[in-house]
This record gives sequence, structure tokens and C-alpha cells, in this order.
Amino acid sequence: MLKFTDNSNKTDTLRKLFLFFFFIYLTGLLTHAQERKFLFTENKMGSPFNLLLVTDDSTKAVTLARACFALVDTLNGLFSDYDSTSELSRLNAKAGKEPMIVSSRLWNLLISSRQAWLQSKHAFDITIGPLSRLWRKARKAKIFPDSSEVIQRKALLGFQQLQLNPADHSVYLPQKGMLLDLGGIAKGYAAQEVVNYLTRKGITRALADAGGDMVMSQPPPNTLGWTIGVNVPETTDDLLPKKLLLQNKAVATSGDAYQYIEHKGKKYSHIADPRTGYGISSQRNVTVIADNGALADWLATACSILSIKEAMQLAQKMKADLLITELRNKQVLYYDSPGFKRYWKR
Repeated sequence: MLKFTDNSNKTDTLRKLFLFFFFIYLTGLLTHAQERKFLFTENKMGSPFNLLLVTDDSTKAVTLARACFALVDTLNGLFSDYDSTSELSRLNAKAGKEPMIVSSRLWNLLISSRQAWLQSKHAFDITIGPLSRLWRKARKAKIFPDSSEVIQRKALLGFQQLQLNPADHSVYLPQKGMLLDLGGIAKGYAAQEVVNYLTRKGITRALADAGGDMVMSQPPPNTLGWTIGVNVPETTDDLLPKKLLLQNKAVATSGDAYQYIEHKGKKYSHIADPRTGYGISSQRNVTVIADNGALADWLATACSILSIKEAMQLAQKMKADLLITELRNKQVLYYDSPGFKRYWKR
């Protein structure tokens, strides 16, 4: 889990919905508005969605924040597999029946997902839906699934089965029971879309945090970047002693601190390996820094599944930087790509 950190005591209480700063005027000294940082939070896409932006107009900040959250609602209405009325759910319901023409946004995300599947050597696969639902149910009930169930669901997987027709943007899932799950790419995509929207509206200093998948533009005034904390493996609140300092980048992390199931003394993450059918069991966090949110998001998932060597090679191929922290014998071990070190805050 990634966390935005801010040492200023002026932002310590900014946790309520649409709470915003009023500009402070020093009587007789300040006669014009100053740029300030505004924080807005709403629950979106299954987790808190935090939005920070810098402007000199509080009314504009509130108006833009509302527009950003409306945009996220629109995207969730396309990509969610929890919402039975979403476009993705309607597509899943047609599995084994007939093709469906999809919106340009969903089509583009499916094409990006195919590229991710190819580049990751099938470690990232949005046809993981049948397994995702099996393990989601197992975690909730705290009952480890039978191996026969895993085998049955795994037989429905494989992006190569998906039929994408570029002529009319129709999509066909040929097997009944196939389910697409965009959970490993949609939040990063949404965060990127929010920052892109704000940039078009003239806000060049902003950060969107979709439940730990973050995208940021230029940093706040008089700073060298946005300060981001990275969790210690297997913890929800403890941060690594060093922080990241980022601007005009996306960063995402994956780990099992929040969602997992234990079986015979072994922890299985919510991230399922489509090649085995089981949740990954390595006690490590994966942090990816990339040029856009969707890329950072799916790379964090894929690099959690791949071996450390394969993950480093994939990150290099995609021109991203990677940090893997692994908990072994109560010691935190670090593995990082050559370029990752330049992002640590000095």
C-alpha cells in the first residue's frame, strides 16, 4: 500500500468529504489570493479515492473535485465487476452467448490489457474473473477452496480465447462462465484520467490516489515532488524509513497485507496466479513507478506473480522502475531496478 505523506500541520485534519482550505489573509499584508493545496476524499471503486490539487480559487477546487469524482463514477460504471449494471458485467453476462459492442473506453482498456498479457508472458490476465470470484468468496467465508474447484475455474481462463473485433469494437467471451476482471488495471487508469482531466482544466499540480494507485502531475509550490510512503511488507501502517519523491509519474504497489486467506500456516494473497490457479504466497510488496497509471497498476500485479528476476526484466522492458521488498526471517530485503534509487527522497 502506498500512502501520500505531508509533514505540514495544515493538512493533518484533511480527511472528511470535500473538506477544503480557505485562504488565509493577513490583514494589511496580503491583498491577493495565493495558491494552496486542497484535499478531497470520497469512497470510489471500492476504496477511498483521494484527490489533491493546487489552485488559488477554492470555488474552482470544489467544482473540479466534484467533476473528477463524477468521472470516476462513470469509469466505475464501465469497468466494475461488483456492479451488476456495469458495462463489464453486461459483457460478462453474454459469455458463451453472443458478442457485444462495447464503449471506446472499455475497448481501449481491453486492448491495453491484451498488451499487458503479452508482455507479462500471461502473468497478467483479465480473464482471471472466475478465479477472482472463487478466492473472493473463500476469503469472506474463511474456507479454503477444494482443488477441484480451482481446476474447474482455471479451465475458463486464457486471454487467447477472447475475441476482439476492431471493425465494430465487439467483444465475445466464447465459454459460458468466463468472466473478465479489470481490478488489476482499472484504478490506475481512473487515476490517470482524473489527472489528465485536471491538466486540461488548467490544474498542473495535482495528485489522484485511487486506493493506493497514484498518479501525479507537477509538485506543490516550493517542493521538489510529492512525498509518498511505502508500506513495510505484511503491515498496513508501518512505512519504510525512506520516502519517495515523485512528479509527473504514476506509482502503484501490490501486497497481501489487506486481503489474504491462511491455510495450513500459509498466507495466500488476493492476487491469483492465472498459471497455477492459487493466490501468490510470497511475503513481499511490489512498487512500480511508471509514466502512466494503467501501466503502473498492471505491472504491480504482474511483478507480484513473476519471479524477482522476471519482474525486473519486465519492468526494464516497459521502461518502468521497480522495488520489491520481501520479508524473510523478520528482515526486510530490498531488490530494486537500477533507476529506482533516484526517486528516494534525500
